[in-house]
Amino acid sequence: MHKIKQLPEDFIVKEVSDINNKIQNNGQYIYFLLKKTNYTTIDALQILSNRFKIPLKNFGFAGNKDKNAVTEQKISIFRGSKRFEKYKFKNIELRYLGNGKEPISLGDLEGNEFEITIRDLNEKEIKRIQCLQNKTIKILNLFGPQRFSRNNHLVGKAIIKRNFKRAVELILENNGFIEDKIKDYLAKNKNNYVEAIRLIPLKTRKLFVHSYQSFLFNKIIEEYLKHSKNSQKNIKIPLIGFDFELDSVKNAPLKNMFKRAIEKERLNPREFIISQMPELTSEGSFRDLFFEMKDLKLLEINDDELNRNKKKVKISFTLPKSCYATVAVEFFFQ
Repeated sequence: MHKIKQLPEDFIVKEVSDINNKIQNNGQYIYFLLKKTNYTTIDALQILSNRFKIPLKNFGFAGNKDKNAVTEQKISIFRGSKRFEKYKFKNIELRYLGNGKEPISLGDLEGNEFEITIRDLNEKEIKRIQCLQNKTIKILNLFGPQRFSRNNHLVGKAIIKRNFKRAVELILENNGFIEDKIKDYLAKNKNNYVEAIRLIPLKTRKLFVHSYQSFLFNKIIEEYLKHSKNSQKNIKIPLIGFDFELDSVKNAPLKNMFKRAIEKERLNPREFIISQMPELTSEGSFRDLFFEMKDLKLLEINDDELNRNKKKVKISFTLPKSCYATVAVEFFFQ
């Protein structure tokens, strides 16, 4: 069976964004190209925040990048300094790009370029990839496994259901700096689970809720496609939030899938209005049913030094923002 991410260098991601119109000769926002290896975007920014003694909220970025990978993306630091690029970190590099008057945000992201090594392949699997070169490739727009991590969607569900104790218990199944901080806080503030969760950076807290929405999306779409296998129409699919109304779904089979999913989860969309943590309230949005992979190229075919008697290939392609390369790679072998 094919393998990816056996080495961080097997999965290279370069963000496609245009901040040239933001770069000026002055401004309180400092722009950098951030290159990182084996860190999530938030973890890398937390390290920079601690080192520069600048609040994490002062950092802007256009999208979360994979942990088990080598990634490049543009970031902004409010009231940062050009000198920051001279600081040395393990597996983190900064290159100064300029100054400006606006932060980098999600709207600046256009897409991502990928260079991926796929391992443990046989000749038949390689030919399947070769046959897809120079073709328009339409792929089901599911959220990839990195969206969910170990239990992000379960934490999000617990928050939506106002079971903040359970959310903290799930968070503490991981080990790290922030988990230790939560444990110390609860030792002094017993049962104050809401404020314990608030010790986590806001973008990560929002990711918990978004992960639950993504989990629901994947389940509904996978079920829908079982009954609509010939459907290639790229329709907009709701991501359930407080603004979601079942009657807004005009496709009858899809409407039934949403209805069943909501009943199974015992979910009221209005539960996404979280009065205890209004900063996590989510109205929902829409997502395309399919995305297109562009510029697929097979760059190299070699013997796989990590998997005996197998081959490896290096490929490159581009994807729109919010689409997952792991999902695209799985498409090759369906």
